[in-house]
Amino acid sequence: MHRPSSPVIPAHYARVLDDLRERPRVWLITGVAGFIGSNLLEHLLVLRQRVVGLDNFATGHQTNLDDVLSRYPDAARSFRLIEGDICDLETCRLACEGVDIVLHEAALRSAPRSMKDPATTNGVNVSGFLNMLIAARDAGVRRLVYASSSTVYGDDPILPHREDGAMQPLSPYAASKCADELYAGVFQRAFGLEVVGLRYFNVFGPRQDPFSEYAGVIPRWIGNLLRDAPCRIPGDGDAGRDFCYVANAVQANILAATAPSDATNEVYNVACGELTTFNELYRMIRLGVAGFTATIAADPIFEPADPRSERSTPVSIDKATEQLEYEPTHMVSDGLGEVLAWHIASGRTLVRAGLREPAERELAVLKAVG
Repeated sequence: MHRPSSPVIPAHYARVLDDLRERPRVWLITGVAGFIGSNLLEHLLVLRQRVVGLDNFATGHQTNLDDVLSRYPDAARSFRLIEGDICDLETCRLACEGVDIVLHEAALRSAPRSMKDPATTNGVNVSGFLNMLIAARDAGVRRLVYASSSTVYGDDPILPHREDGAMQPLSPYAASKCADELYAGVFQRAFGLEVVGLRYFNVFGPRQDPFSEYAGVIPRWIGNLLRDAPCRIPGDGDAGRDFCYVANAVQANILAATAPSDATNEVYNVACGELTTFNELYRMIRLGVAGFTATIAADPIFEPADPRSERSTPVSIDKATEQLEYEPTHMVSDGLGEVLAWHIASGRTLVRAGLREPAERELAVLKAVG
């Protein structure tokens, strides 16, 4: 069963965590039943914080909340869930009552989804975000930390990606995140609401759904290999990406929420500062899956890729390091073992509960690991 790992915690981050334990805050997590939202919830409950969660379960899952709360039953008394939609301003106002810090994760993610339905993406990601800004301002919330995205960089040819680079969005989803950054800046300058944006790069970890149409490459490949389905590798597989384990994203949120005021009204890249090629990633995942099953029959499929997908995209995390004192605790290899163990445990739970039918090969793996 998944447990938060125990890495060597950087000294500054350790001091921040100690301060939170001594002086708990009231936090609102929007999108709390989602992948990153539920990981934020888990860490805050462990730190003995009071947490309000807001989710409409359009893309989040009750099983994510159950997974957290079943393992921390005492901490669960410090959590209150509001089932509602950020597109409703009154719901946002209700959620912000008495809150010190907002961690805004609710969104319709995925560029492909936004290409199919730009209006809905804009409604949730821009109008819904504006509702949260208004509600937080009116409730006297001290600070709002929000999820932006690496997609805002688009085709920017200048690498590594730095926060002062050009925003060149290539999808309605990316455009919505650009709009969020502009709105956030306006609310700090005009109304005094402290805001911090986090541009996530390829975040992975426990509670990512491998069977979603819009699943990220890591959960999708783990799911494929467990089910003996081929993994599709773009181009020749030599392009590199910065894959960021979710514990690093949690650290960035906590540091952004507690940093001095002069670090606000800014956006920060959240990544590891390390590239992993698709081929290297596939080999690591395949080796990990091989630890649970004797053979892997399905060979990867190398498929033609958009030229943009065939270039490596390094990321600078210098700004977050300097202004937030952010130090990644997990590189890709550190997180993959924990993620794979979670997928095995999660698959076994879903199958036993009758919530999903496993493929024949996956069933054999689940039986083999108990």
